[in-house]
Amino acid sequence: MLTASYAAVLDEVRGISWPALRRVRSAVVGPHASVVRGTTAEFVEHRMYRQGDDPKKIDWKLVARTDRVYIRLSQEHAIHPTMLVVDASASMAFPPESLAKWDLACRIVIGLAAVARHGGDPVGLVVGNGRGRHVVVPRTRRTVLEEMIRALAATPAGDAPLAPAVANAMRQSARVVLVSDFLGDADALLAGGRPFVAAGGELHAIHVVDRGELEPDPTKLLLADPEQPSVRRPMSPPARAAYLQRFATWRATLARQWRNAGASYTMLVPGEEPLRRAVRRITAPARMPRVRA
Repeated sequence: MLTASYAAVLDEVRGISWPALRRVRSAVVGPHASVVRGTTAEFVEHRMYRQGDDPKKIDWKLVARTDRVYIRLSQEHAIHPTMLVVDASASMAFPPESLAKWDLACRIVIGLAAVARHGGDPVGLVVGNGRGRHVVVPRTRRTVLEEMIRALAATPAGDAPLAPAVANAMRQSARVVLVSDFLGDADALLAGGRPFVAAGGELHAIHVVDRGELEPDPTKLLLADPEQPSVRRPMSPPARAAYLQRFATWRATLARQWRNAGASYTMLVPGEEPLRRAVRRITAPARMPRVRA
């Protein structure tokens, strides 16, 4: 059964659509333009009749005007299976008093899943953390969202690599959404994403960053790594200034690398914008960036 918070998420994303950014290759009928040209109702163009074509598709009015035999071709439509992969490592449980990063990650995952499923696409989920992987295989049935909500119930923990979970998702779906703070195996995730996009896959990298990471509390003089609590670092004013510069440079580099790989990149900060606006930014029908060497 949906909790009140997730019911509110479904209300917020109601009416949003998520068109595929490229023509899809699935053979199953669905809402997205396919690479296949067929003979259904949405007319695209004429083609000269070839032996073996269905005579019922001949455009007899055009035959009468031209004395040549043409058939009507149309745009076929197909499903676009969508797999969401959420990072459930310990760094996503920040800040520990509110779990703001994890809360936003869960709400954005359910919001995107609802938009895709309401459009007729199968949706699935992989939750990767130190306890292993929880997988919900892509489905269109109504209860799939409830399965995903149950899979997101655990608190983030551990520091297990996420790249294997993403690789598994890419084998199952044409559209993969990665929700993470990228504080783990970011290079491996990027390396795995490049060939997926090059092969025609649609990849969305959603970077969740807390305001406390962007602007650390100046009153705190010692910070601990959430994934390795034994690692502690002093945060003097000079150290804080150096951190701010390095973190900003890292974020800019990460965004550029994902976009150069042909993925879309979106940074989200808890509390900075309504969920509906964040979902619309991710699902907006813009062209995927070209893959660069």
